[in-house]
Amino acid sequence: MELNKQNIEQALRSVEDMSGEGNIVEKNRVEKIVIDGKSVMLTISLPTEDLEAKRKIEDGCREAIKSSDGCAEVAGVMIMIKGPEHQVEEPAQQPPPQAHGPREEPTPIEGVKHIIAVSSAKGGVGKSTVCVNLALALQNRGAKVGIVDVDVYGPSIHLLLDASEQPQPGTEKEIAPVVKDGVKIMSLGFFTEKGTPVIWRGPLVMSVVQRFLQDVEWGELDYLLVDTPPGTGDAQLTLVQTVPLTGAIIVTTPSELALVDAEKGLQMFRTVRTPVLGIIENMSYFICGHCNKPTDIFGESSGAAISDRLETEFLGKLPLDVQVRADGDRGHPIVKANAESAAAKAFGNLAARIYEKCPIGD
Repeated sequence: MELNKQNIEQALRSVEDMSGEGNIVEKNRVEKIVIDGKSVMLTISLPTEDLEAKRKIEDGCREAIKSSDGCAEVAGVMIMIKGPEHQVEEPAQQPPPQAHGPREEPTPIEGVKHIIAVSSAKGGVGKSTVCVNLALALQNRGAKVGIVDVDVYGPSIHLLLDASEQPQPGTEKEIAPVVKDGVKIMSLGFFTEKGTPVIWRGPLVMSVVQRFLQDVEWGELDYLLVDTPPGTGDAQLTLVQTVPLTGAIIVTTPSELALVDAEKGLQMFRTVRTPVLGIIENMSYFICGHCNKPTDIFGESSGAAISDRLETEFLGKLPLDVQVRADGDRGHPIVKANAESAAAKAFGNLAARIYEKCPIGD
């Protein structure tokens, strides 16, 4: 049976309204149903601040859709609970972001001092691992930190932090972030089943990025790190148009291919008038466990050279360490799992540079 809005709406008729009379469809609580591939996004309007009522409706919607024969193809359900004062735009009606020309001014996130993109135009350079360990290293310096994962097609922040809770409705905004190890996080991985691909077009990706930034109850944060997807597409452009970035960190490895893409990513941020805080070279060298000598597996370090050429700061090198990979796979980042390791100390040095460049005051 083909998945369509009628099937979804029919399934939602089994969800009892918060008033106890009728269902949420009859009471016009369902404002929007967006289907993209096998993923469904709902906007539900509830004129209440009662968290239990919101959670009951959200759980009921998700269960109704997944248990309905007409919705057997659904792989992931994302639900936004909209209060009486919240306004949410239909994703499909949003214009594509523009790198040049007239645009709306980015809107700050109340309570958040610095928003920093952790970026790389190339995948596989360890960007998410850098993002998570940097967040924990900043936290070790006394900062309040959050991470928003806008890598819609390959979310991994929740896995690297071993966070499996379902986000709950917020008290002042639509959704509250999950808190793990003291770090506030939001990721599409919380809303999709493991191993199921997200097959979305640009407008829906743009909507998710906007909502994760502006409709999440981030509260007071010194740093909100944004884990971006590879490339220079919809997610990155929506990011810079939605919120004012303090700056971007470009993650690369010493390989020539990675450096070429790092330059593209850096130039993209400059094109959209976003400061680049600097370049970090990940997997820069490997320390042999037997002879204790460094080996340049991906080629001789050239992060400093490209930083000079592109007139940006070289933030430092991070080692290629098997324990970083192993601890990340277990959901226990190296900064937390082994704070005395050389890798953890390297992340600490990176955090010190960011702390210096983006001070948080008293």
